[in-house]
Amino acid sequence: MTELLVEAEHLGISLVLLAGGEPLINKDLLDITRFFPGITFPLFTNGTLIDENVIIALKKQPHVVPVLSIEGNPAQTDERRGMGIFGRIETTMSLLRKNGIFFGCSITVTRENFSTVRDGAWTKKLFRNGCRLFFYVEYVPVDNASEGLAPTDLQRRSAPEMLSILKRKVPALFVAFPGDEELFGGCLAAGRGFVHISASGDVEPCPFAPYADRNITNAPLKSALGSPLLEKIRATHADLQETSGGCALWAKREWVASLAHQSEV
Repeated sequence: MTELLVEAEHLGISLVLLAGGEPLINKDLLDITRFFPGITFPLFTNGTLIDENVIIALKKQPHVVPVLSIEGNPAQTDERRGMGIFGRIETTMSLLRKNGIFFGCSITVTRENFSTVRDGAWTKKLFRNGCRLFFYVEYVPVDNASEGLAPTDLQRRSAPEMLSILKRKVPALFVAFPGDEELFGGCLAAGRGFVHISASGDVEPCPFAPYADRNITNAPLKSALGSPLLEKIRATHADLQETSGGCALWAKREWVASLAHQSEV
């Protein structure tokens, strides 16, 4: 990981999202990030491993921003993440707030929790608990069987206005995936704005398009960013507009898979 971050820094990359799984299972993680103060690391975590030792490290590394995963109200969060997790997240929020650590929350927006997580009162409560950064990540199905959890077309259409209202009411930072990509002309994946590196080192267009023709264990990051797969996706960017909402790569997953196959041949 250290070698990858050195190369990323040399390439001018200033934002690296740490996600999982649970990143803090890696006991050396915060020992590594301290050597890269020029990179901001949003650390997506369930919060259960944030203890006093982690707090000490975070206080010395303001460029590492804990982002706590929460799914809505207590029942919705515990249903997805396990019994009692919501209460543990609230305890972690209190610990972070008490120690003056800037932190955020990551919310997976589904058809079922949409009304909860877009509610102003719910958002204001998190703000009072110390949250100053909100990531709204639209649920993207991992297979056809889970498509029923994806937000409806009506929910997607109403999301921008609801988010605009929240921004006026709550003085915090708000980021929405993939909705905010429309502001930048559509899908930012495949190196146009970001790429995803899997746990095995595969360099993928994004987390929702798990296809790769390069791996950082046998290719430098700069070389991997110029892979045939990523270049083909970038070259056909006009076909990946997000104007109808949802993830463009998921909608065209068969096409992405065919590109990956062609790149491997």
